[in-house]
Amino acid sequence: MSDAEIGAGNWRLDWPVSSGTRVASAYLKTAPEDFRVSEVMGEFPEHADSPGLLSVTGEGEHLCLYLEKTGDNTEFVAGALATLTGCRSFDVGFCGLKDRHAVTRQWLSLYRPGMMEDDTALIDQVSERWPVKSAHRSVRKLRRGDHQGNHFVITLRHVSASREMVESALERLKIQGAPNYFGPQRFGFGGANLDHAVHIDPSALNRRGGHGKRRGRGKPGGGRDDRKNVLYFSAARSWLFNEVLASRVADGSWRAPLPGEPDVIATGPLWGDGGTSASGEAGQRERDTVAQTPELAALFMTTRMKPERRTLVVMPEGLSWLWLDDGGLELDFFLAPGQYATTVLSDIFELEDKSLSQHKKQHD
Repeated sequence: MSDAEIGAGNWRLDWPVSSGTRVASAYLKTAPEDFRVSEVMGEFPEHADSPGLLSVTGEGEHLCLYLEKTGDNTEFVAGALATLTGCRSFDVGFCGLKDRHAVTRQWLSLYRPGMMEDDTALIDQVSERWPVKSAHRSVRKLRRGDHQGNHFVITLRHVSASREMVESALERLKIQGAPNYFGPQRFGFGGANLDHAVHIDPSALNRRGGHGKRRGRGKPGGGRDDRKNVLYFSAARSWLFNEVLASRVADGSWRAPLPGEPDVIATGPLWGDGGTSASGEAGQRERDTVAQTPELAALFMTTRMKPERRTLVVMPEGLSWLWLDDGGLELDFFLAPGQYATTVLSDIFELEDKSLSQHKKQHD
């Protein structure tokens, strides 16, 4: 891809599906209630023992709150909690980012040492904005990926195909799973994050403060530009993974490991310094695929990022479905951290995200 093409929307953002074609189209997120996500944290209680009576369990310096929110994304809520409690923004922890166009329940931690007596009053304050479903004291801050996963209840509207065709595809999904692509939202509108990625100075990522040094606007770990560069770098890494997975889906080899893969299950590369940890046939295929986009591959030549692996298959646990009286299709399943519900559903459905058009109307 030449410099003239960068920014012209030439990035592939829709990859092959497991059966070759999607069996139906459907509307996604017609209303926030049609997309429900509940974060699962095994060691924390998800609900109060009695309705209307919320007690704080556990011990430690961090107060963890299980909030229900609609219309607010995770980072907005984290910032509001920091303001409310007077703590620093990086003293608010969470396990993953949740969409604003949904009804979501997730845990957030607040660093409040020696303030346990004020927990109940704070919970009452927070509950005026977001219902608090449970509370737990912990000895550590919540960090990305600390949760067991997410439970989804998603309702699709205007499903175009027959129930027989859809249910046959869902039965296949239960058995073989779906290609574990990163979702297109990671790459920005039209691949804008990838456009930015090709212009990153890789050495700048190595200069990010990681040992308490203050950079940028006086914040640990770098300023706004540093954070954006990390976002663009992550997008590039994810896109290269998708391209490798797409080549495996195209030839039907995505569900079993190839010779040279370092894992006992089928995995693909999260590219790093030195490229990939695979060797043999798998390693050669991965290098050939990445070499087709030298602008992105160049990012990893000087960046001290260890190559990692990601499974090629996502298996929705406990997948079940129910046809509603109004014609909607309700799907219920669980996914591990780092796996995407829209990726799973997009293997079967051509999805039209109605929240995008609603968002556009609000800003026109």
